[in-house]
Amino acid sequence: MYKKYLTGAVLGASLLVPVQADTLLGLYVGAQAWHSDVSGGFANGSTVTDFDFDKETNSNLYVALEHPVPLLPNIKIRRQNLNISGATTLDQDFTFAGQTYVQTRSLASDGYLDSTDYVVYYEVFDNDLLSLDLGLNAKDFDGQISVRDVDDTSITSAQSFRGIVPLLYSRVQIGTPVGGLGFTAEGSFLAIDDSSLYDYQAAVTYQWLDNLAVDLTFQLGYRVLQLELDDVDDLYTDMEFKGPFAGVEVHF
Repeated sequence: MYKKYLTGAVLGASLLVPVQADTLLGLYVGAQAWHSDVSGGFANGSTVTDFDFDKETNSNLYVALEHPVPLLPNIKIRRQNLNISGATTLDQDFTFAGQTYVQTRSLASDGYLDSTDYVVYYEVFDNDLLSLDLGLNAKDFDGQISVRDVDDTSITSAQSFRGIVPLLYSRVQIGTPVGGLGFTAEGSFLAIDDSSLYDYQAAVTYQWLDNLAVDLTFQLGYRVLQLELDDVDDLYTDMEFKGPFAGVEVHF
């Protein structure tokens, strides 16, 4: 399956031609808190079982390095923590991690779907009015999901998984005549066969500090993560996380 993802990503990379590089070396460090609704489900086969998931507040941290070296891409690394907790009443038998739960049983699930994004990108445009980045993102998943019978807690199962999915990456930032106010949108995406992954966000930004030593920008926006994975370590998912976020970014 990963060969298919890599083929699509390489084709996308062939379209990326750096037009303009940064004129100064820049280090960006940011953090966000994301309050998300979670819907969908998971399984060990292509027919997933939906769960009624709780709302979650999760965090992510990122760091990006931009430089003036031509042809050498900029780098961004982001660590995202995603916790899940939900329940369902089965309308059919459900097998997960080798344990079969029969129809009408009530199940609870919890776990995490953490990921690390390794992004390389070029600045296609870079000025005060418009900034456009294009690149590739290798999203490294590292998670675990557990299921238990609500009425008989001795009946449990758990599965860990890990996989790297390469994605296309883009980011656009737009300035406004209002001092410090701007807009930004960022996304990673790929769809091949029965698998698709979309991770995108849009935000209003306000630059509170802007001087030679440090810039400080606040973010308020909305993010959506659609996670439809087909056989990643024998895990199939059809899940969506969406909701508002707030963040802060420091530029040295």
